[in-house]
Amino acid sequence: MSTGLGSEIVSVINKLQDVFSAVGTSASQIDLPQICVLGSQSSGKSSVLENIVGRDFLPRGTGIVTRRPLVLQLINRPATAPQANGTPNPQLNGSDKQANESEWGEFLHLPGEKFYDFNKIRAEIVRDTEAKTGRNAGISPQPINLRIFSPNVLTLTLVDLPGLTKVPVGDQPKDIEKQIKDMLVKYISRPACIVLAVTAANTDLANSDGLKLAREVDPEGTRTIGVLTKVDLMDQGTDVVDILAGRVIPLRLGYVPVVNRGQRDIDTSKTIGAALDAERSFFELHPSYKGKAQYCGTPFLARKLNMILMQHIRATLPDIKARISQQLQKYSAELATLGGPLGDASSGNIVLSVITEFTNEFRTVIDGNTNDLSLNELSGGARISFVFHELFNTGVKSIDPFDQVKDGDIRTILYNSSGQTPSLFVGTQAFEIIVKQQIKRLEEPSVKCCQLVYDELIRILGQLLQKIQAFRRFPALRERFNSVVINFFKTAMNPTTKLVTDMVSMQACYVNTTHPDFLNGHRAMSIVQDRLNANKPPTPVPDAKSGKLPPGQINNNRDLDVDIKKEEPSFFGSFFSSAKKGQPKKAGPIMEAPPAVIRPLSALSERETMETEVISVSPLRVSSLLIHSYFNIVKREMIDMVPKAIVLTLVNHSKENLQRELLQELYKPEVLDDLMKESDFVVNRRKEVVSMVTALNKAEEIVAGV
Repeated sequence: MSTGLGSEIVSVINKLQDVFSAVGTSASQIDLPQICVLGSQSSGKSSVLENIVGRDFLPRGTGIVTRRPLVLQLINRPATAPQANGTPNPQLNGSDKQANESEWGEFLHLPGEKFYDFNKIRAEIVRDTEAKTGRNAGISPQPINLRIFSPNVLTLTLVDLPGLTKVPVGDQPKDIEKQIKDMLVKYISRPACIVLAVTAANTDLANSDGLKLAREVDPEGTRTIGVLTKVDLMDQGTDVVDILAGRVIPLRLGYVPVVNRGQRDIDTSKTIGAALDAERSFFELHPSYKGKAQYCGTPFLARKLNMILMQHIRATLPDIKARISQQLQKYSAELATLGGPLGDASSGNIVLSVITEFTNEFRTVIDGNTNDLSLNELSGGARISFVFHELFNTGVKSIDPFDQVKDGDIRTILYNSSGQTPSLFVGTQAFEIIVKQQIKRLEEPSVKCCQLVYDELIRILGQLLQKIQAFRRFPALRERFNSVVINFFKTAMNPTTKLVTDMVSMQACYVNTTHPDFLNGHRAMSIVQDRLNANKPPTPVPDAKSGKLPPGQINNNRDLDVDIKKEEPSFFGSFFSSAKKGQPKKAGPIMEAPPAVIRPLSALSERETMETEVISVSPLRVSSLLIHSYFNIVKREMIDMVPKAIVLTLVNHSKENLQRELLQELYKPEVLDDLMKESDFVVNRRKEVVSMVTALNKAEEIVAGV
């Protein structure tokens, strides 16, 4: 590829840098190819750059001089021919020192202004730096873009970064070392960046700050070039031949030794041209370098950098085009979501469209027809289904009527319901009392189910407020939407909760013992009898000769006449007893007054046990079985009906009537203007995105012809 075409490629990158710098956007989004100059404060970094340009233009002094990145775009152009009449160019100021029509500089922040005096370029760098960072030696990552046109330079782009430092000096921030390092790493860590690590040759290469930092981001040394300064100041008998040969710290792009002007040369106003002549003579005459002098010095460094940059640009240009296209699509899509300025757009139309979008999304999420289905978790209507069929179903089924009602409680109710005449069979009144008490326990999980579904609707509301872009643009509309929808859900909760509690009351107010699934009394007694027979020991067989039972066997068919003296007191029989222990018996029975609170014995008395055996079936066991049977019927009906009630009065009601509620509350002329106030974030973000879209369109035009 010809030099002219190579310069054109570099020019393309320069234009892209200008485009992105103009909108205040870091080129890291596109990762443009560039060469970043890295080194410590005393490495001679500025002198290398001035030698490449051939002019003095960089600020000098003690401490941190370069406090902002300087994007230096060198553009080769033919020398300007003198005018025919010999008159000077009117653009040139007579006070400019060393004015030359063929060389000038331009700053991106001063469009259209040309600096022919390079001393003024230095002054402008200082002025603009202090304008952004102040005078306290602080730093800023915002770059200064300087373009230099000259016939004496090769088309090249370099980024001069602040020098590495370790100890704060003067008014420098205490964390100045970290600030500088973070800035440098941000630049040189980009894959498209070529690192130009400047190191003084009269120091130990292993201690080079520039090389050390470069190796952190480029451990293989594939995109790092080493520049060795102060080669002429090395101790006699030493040289950098081993370093150049890659025997110390190898770099794939190699090292280039240079000789810069010393401080005495600068003080005596030694020109850069004279310094370059002295540099060439040094390498041509030095015994260690004269055999390879053509690979040493600033001119070779400039050519090498130019060649590397052009090759790097050609290699990365397809990726640059792809990234520009991707970024343009991304920001164009974001701009579409942000919308344009309101202008004459109707506020009413915007509110109508948002209401329609919201209610459609709400119905879609509940019905599960959304395209944004999650692979990791349940969402929307699926969570409501989980509440019904997992949480509520399991919760109701886990309610056991006998975890609160014990056998003693059932016996108490049986006795109380039978009045003065104890009944051997289960009465309807006792059964209903126990069942109704247990049915009321279903009210709490049923109401809790309503609350859980309400919470899921609020969750869906929050998701839609985040998803719909208009709510980011209009925060007042978002807040009003949130308030109206929540109030709507709360209002719908009242009839929902009432319907569910009424369903529990319906079950409790009428016990339908004729339900087809209910276990009737005869069947219950039969089941209990079967269970008793299964657990009953085999009937003992008398001895064939003696006719007596084997030893240890109990005569369950013995005479029911029981010795009163040995009988344990039963429920009512305990009130009729003989005299207290230790007191002599009287002629007749003594009736003692019953206590204030009468509770049955917790265990069956011997008499009750015998009664059970006589009638074969215990009323207590039959009652328990009947309670279980009926309560299970009620639980099944509640598990089936409560979700239906909630869907009817809360979920479907919201799907069908939410849009009308929003229209009534929001589509009012007196509130539309307040709802349509955009957030400051959206206004500012739109400006940024518009600038980026404009810049990316220009960038796409720039790279289209390459």
